[in-house]
Amino acid sequence: MKKNNILLIIVVIGLIVSGKYFMGNSFMVAVVIAGTPLLFATLGELITEKAGNLNLGVEGMMLCGAVAGFGAGYYTANPYMAMLGALLAGALAAMIYGFLTISLRANQVVSGLALTIFGTGMSSYLGTNFIGNKMPEKVISYFEPIAIPVLDKIPLLGKIFFVQDIFVYLGYILAIIMGIYLYHTRMGLNLRAVGENPGAADTSGVNITVYKYAHILIGGALCGLGGAYLSVVEVPQWQENITAGRGWIAIALVIFCKWNPYKAAIGAYLFGGLSIIGFRLQHLSISQNLLDMLPYLVTIIILVIGSVKKSKENAPPKGLSVPYFREER
Repeated sequence: MKKNNILLIIVVIGLIVSGKYFMGNSFMVAVVIAGTPLLFATLGELITEKAGNLNLGVEGMMLCGAVAGFGAGYYTANPYMAMLGALLAGALAAMIYGFLTISLRANQVVSGLALTIFGTGMSSYLGTNFIGNKMPEKVISYFEPIAIPVLDKIPLLGKIFFVQDIFVYLGYILAIIMGIYLYHTRMGLNLRAVGENPGAADTSGVNITVYKYAHILIGGALCGLGGAYLSVVEVPQWQENITAGRGWIAIALVIFCKWNPYKAAIGAYLFGGLSIIGFRLQHLSISQNLLDMLPYLVTIIILVIGSVKKSKENAPPKGLSVPYFREER
């Protein structure tokens, strides 16, 4: 195991121990909950960027997933329909971006920003009917915390990570599956090749268009699921602009985790803690506005460090944000 990974693990364990000691077990449980929507969104953007597409529409896709998931859950009182609605809404929003950037070869940055504006407006318009409404009790009870036998007895970590709801466990599983997919499968190797050098991947027989579309849709679906966690589980009632900038943090987290899905989980929970720490420090004579801006301040610092400290190992895909046209290779 590399030294920087060992150091990261030591730092995380230290944060868990100190957080539990100073803030209590309930705070650490809340950290995992707050980090879950960030984890879904970060994984979604990560796999999109691995395909060579920079999608700045994460916030918009999360909002589309949030309103669709809430609407589906509210009208059907079915937790599976809520999740399915969020997945489809996020994927459909990503399809718009994919069509613009892959088929029409539009500018990826502009298309992503347009998607964020579209998702914000769409969620605001559709969510008007849901203001003041609460998710049906059947759905809320389905996402109550579930203790995993044996694992919940692990000292220090058991009550924090293994007495959670289904969404949280799904986040763990997706991070592991994505890591295995990227680093230990042929399709994952092809995906990385598409992001690094689409011309060479095309020459070797990889269908660039199919790979890009498929992974952009998967990324959008995961972002939609992250938005639904906020409106269906964490709140659970509709609030306008419920994501509150988490999509932008997720984009920065992709850089923070060096395009590594395993590190994405660590980064997501770290920023989840930063986003709620203000509630625990209200008794201190510190400006609440200053505490609220803490996660965004750290985001800026990460972006600055990421742009200064460059290495071949931690570099973004070489084909990122560059449109591919077969006749130009």
